[in-house]
Amino acid sequence: MVEPSDNDEAPDANRPAIQVRPREHALSPALLARVFHQPSLVYFNAVAEHLSIREAARRLNVASSAVTRQVAGLEDALGMELFQRDGRRLTLAPAGEILYRHSRRLIAPLEAAVSELDMLRGLKMGSIHIATVESVGLSFLPQLIADFGRRYPRLHLDVSVVSSADVIARLLDERADIGFGFITDAPRGIDVAVRRDVRIGVVMRPDHPLAAVPDLTLAGCLVHHIAVAKPEISIRDVIEPFLQRSAAMRLPLVEVDSIRMLVELALIGDHVSVMTPIGAQNEIRGGALLFRPLKDSGLPTNRFGLMVRAGGTLQFAPAVFYEHAKRHFEAIELPGAI
Repeated sequence: MVEPSDNDEAPDANRPAIQVRPREHALSPALLARVFHQPSLVYFNAVAEHLSIREAARRLNVASSAVTRQVAGLEDALGMELFQRDGRRLTLAPAGEILYRHSRRLIAPLEAAVSELDMLRGLKMGSIHIATVESVGLSFLPQLIADFGRRYPRLHLDVSVVSSADVIARLLDERADIGFGFITDAPRGIDVAVRRDVRIGVVMRPDHPLAAVPDLTLAGCLVHHIAVAKPEISIRDVIEPFLQRSAAMRLPLVEVDSIRMLVELALIGDHVSVMTPIGAQNEIRGGALLFRPLKDSGLPTNRFGLMVRAGGTLQFAPAVFYEHAKRHFEAIELPGAI
């Protein structure tokens, strides 16, 4: 349950006390309909999105105590707790997960209407929620965002760097408008606007012994120190069968959950890192690292995708960014792309 934090305003002695627990039974449907048309649902959505009363209050430009009162009132009306607090950490309760999933669908059309009205006034304001894997965030996404910002300086971008699986999850539950990630097949409910197959290989310093080997295989690399991604990074699923085949002959692996760490280990020179060149393209372009594709028979490519929710209509701001991103990818040459 949401309770005032130490940073909320002190309660007014003249105000009625807030019930500590929600009622045992929900209000009637007619009364609940009235509750849902009050600010409480807007306040709930803000807390659910940011999992912070203080941040929700800042975004809404109201006092933290006002947010707490509105959410507590909504919990009381429903007769269920919507949030759970573990120390200073706030999480959605099961009832909160359900309400947030549906309330986002209620509020999204209103946000779209506001964006279109702003467009009509010529303000061109709005927000775009982007979910991306780390390698894209380290390579071409910053330039894409910079170019977009110069053209649309009043559009707000919210970028989250997550795993490929979480990119899909955020698109499906409407926490993200646009997704950048690596996929094997397009999941149900997702449209892939741009697909590019990218070779898997190793990055290394130009003075590494393997740099002179013309046709590298993963087995050939395993006699050297290598670094690989942990299973939560999508490329690990692709290379795992090939690692297992050579388990007996390989040196101990360095496993990391960061593409940037793979790049840094390769730069030091003791390790070669198994990855696509996306995420290391600046170092490759500058000559600090080399990329060599692996020639293992049957090794698939890693498929990059620009993704949106299937069957949905993007609001003004995300739609503008989506078209900008598609044109950007049509004009650039992805390193390692087939």
